[in-house]
Amino acid sequence: MYPNYKEAVSADIFNYINKASAALALESYVIGGFVRDFFLDRKSGAKDIDILCIGNGIALAKKVASLLPQKPKVQVFKTYGTAMLRFGDLEVEFVGARKESYSENSRNPEVSAGTLQEDQNRRDFTINALAISLNESDFGTLLDPFDGMSDMEKGIIKTPSNPDITYSDDPLRMMRAIRFATQLNFTIEQNSLKAITKNASRLAIITRERIVEELHKILLSDKPSIGLRLLEETNLLEQILPELIALKGVEEEAGQTHKDNFYHTLEVVDNMAKVSDNLWLRWAALLHDIGKEPTKKFDKKLGWTFHGHEFKGSKMVYKIFKRLKMPLNEKMKYVQKIVLLSSRPVVLADAVTDSAIRRLIFDAGDDLDDLMLHCEADITTKNAKRFKKYHNNFKLVRQKIAEVEARDHIRNFQPPISGELIMQTFNLKPCREIGTLKEAIKEAILEGKIKNDYDEAYQFMLDKAASLSLKK
Repeated sequence: MYPNYKEAVSADIFNYINKASAALALESYVIGGFVRDFFLDRKSGAKDIDILCIGNGIALAKKVASLLPQKPKVQVFKTYGTAMLRFGDLEVEFVGARKESYSENSRNPEVSAGTLQEDQNRRDFTINALAISLNESDFGTLLDPFDGMSDMEKGIIKTPSNPDITYSDDPLRMMRAIRFATQLNFTIEQNSLKAITKNASRLAIITRERIVEELHKILLSDKPSIGLRLLEETNLLEQILPELIALKGVEEEAGQTHKDNFYHTLEVVDNMAKVSDNLWLRWAALLHDIGKEPTKKFDKKLGWTFHGHEFKGSKMVYKIFKRLKMPLNEKMKYVQKIVLLSSRPVVLADAVTDSAIRRLIFDAGDDLDDLMLHCEADITTKNAKRFKKYHNNFKLVRQKIAEVEARDHIRNFQPPISGELIMQTFNLKPCREIGTLKEAIKEAILEGKIKNDYDEAYQFMLDKAASLSLKK
């Protein structure tokens, strides 16, 4: 019988849909993610409900809205033949049952009206084809034509029909399969996994935006490495982020090797996922070592080196964001900053000086705490002694940051002497000397030669100006 939903508001909406369906003589069903997540006891899907009807979904949505006490507005999407209304904090979308056929060069199908069975046949996975009747004659009956309940119990991602056709028709489903496997900690059935690898090149017809949407969901899961490994194993990752694939493997020279930076990166992302839900901090963890491959060199005295990989990596972030059509805004700049500064606290951990801490605080600004989280996530050594040592060193760095910040107020500081004041003091028009004085004052404060204080900075300015032959 109909599941005893924990939230009464959900049951209420189904009763209204039942009445509206009867009034219009339509069959209706709740289908897809809401049903799946209910049986998996996942709260994440509880606010998004898909209603399938045999007939006109838009008409059903309008009828439901007319019966609801709140009389919510119905948003109609004529192009897709769907409609959506809000009921409390629920989003309820209505669509008529349909069948689909695909052309080779597009994931956008030819759509026509269909039966419940035809609509379930077109679903991507067996666990997403589950439907519950909202009809008077069999209200609450579960319709599970592909044994999706059994697949859920076994933790399997499986397509209702031939996976080769499923993924070739709509290659985005390959990303979705991996995303669900990551989010639910399920296993992709072997035939399905082989079909993804076989059809990997079909991903080229999917827009970058849709690919990134799925990638974000993978990164925001509890253990992103599950999905990242699957993307790599199925040859999808090399189409999305070839810079990560370039980190794979270990080279040996004169008996010296370096760590596999690809698998190290996956560990760092998982570590970050344990301590932060910040998507962009997880992106920084994913990209923090991408500059290592282009900067990798072998030195007979030093062994393998990656000099300047942080700077190189921060520049590569822009190219990746642009290629994937991700926002070239403050979010990208944030990722660039974390990548650029990712080794600074590591260096400081061995020799903590006030001036170095002041520079770190100044350069990182409000993102300093996130940078420290990243550095701690970057510790992946399996040597317990070394692991403890590194974390203790970062505790010292954090302690020193707190001490210096409390004393010197460096975070986001504006130099106490402005360019306008310099111009007025020495009767100058815009010129190079103004920048020279401002930079000298900033450096003096960061080096600890003077305090972050107006009077000391003003006197320093006068002394520096004299050396430049500037007079009041």
